[in-house]
Amino acid sequence: MQPMLVASSSYRASYPARVFSLAVALLPLGAWGSETNWLDVESRIQYGYYTEDPRALAGVMELLAPAEPESATRRYYAGLANYRLTQLSATRDKGRAKETAEACVDNLDQAVKIQKAKNLEQDSADALALESACLDLLAGLEAWRAPFAASRSGSQIEKARHLGPKNPRVLLLDAVGVYERPKASAADNARALQGFKAAAAAFEAERRDNEHVPGWGAAEAYVYLAKCQLDRGATLEARDALERALLIAPELAEARRLMKKITSG
Repeated sequence: MQPMLVASSSYRASYPARVFSLAVALLPLGAWGSETNWLDVESRIQYGYYTEDPRALAGVMELLAPAEPESATRRYYAGLANYRLTQLSATRDKGRAKETAEACVDNLDQAVKIQKAKNLEQDSADALALESACLDLLAGLEAWRAPFAASRSGSQIEKARHLGPKNPRVLLLDAVGVYERPKASAADNARALQGFKAAAAAFEAERRDNEHVPGWGAAEAYVYLAKCQLDRGATLEARDALERALLIAPELAEARRLMKKITSG
């Protein structure tokens, strides 16, 4: 994407309160002037996903429509918003999910092209990894597109791993692709578990640094780690992972459901 934006490391510590305030009152993007606050945009997208509120995500999408001059960052966050909408819609409205998955791929493809045109291709790891995840979702929604989408997904995540081998979102989305693979083998499950552990460690390292965008994914890494632990019957380890996820994002509905499942016996 465009040059990375950096903020105080205190931002991460105040993330839950910051997200809550964003959900209550956020200025339209247009009111922020030419210097869009991408940290706030990301928080708004994440809050909509955590609380499973498609309307909130759709509202962000309306504000992320393409604008001149073209921005790789704007395209990236349009892709992220569509990714979240696809995740929420996949079991509720398959037709809508297909549309948002396609929009996710299109926006991220444009983000990568803009970066390449500006000789910033080395900064494309995040966009490539997220595009790979959207292609995986699209493959699952439309069987006839699965061979092409799956092949391209593999190509994009391979490029992302090459460009950002320690990028926590690359590690997370790579592991998600393995974990969500249809008819995953025992070896796939073991690889996914190690991948989520590596992603969680990378997020912890990132959280110790100055905040930058993109910065999402830590809570989700712990949720997936909890799922893997539950799959193997490791309830205590799963609970520990969920506690970490909820410490980062107390409003994360999926983590709350899994924790309730564990505590209710």
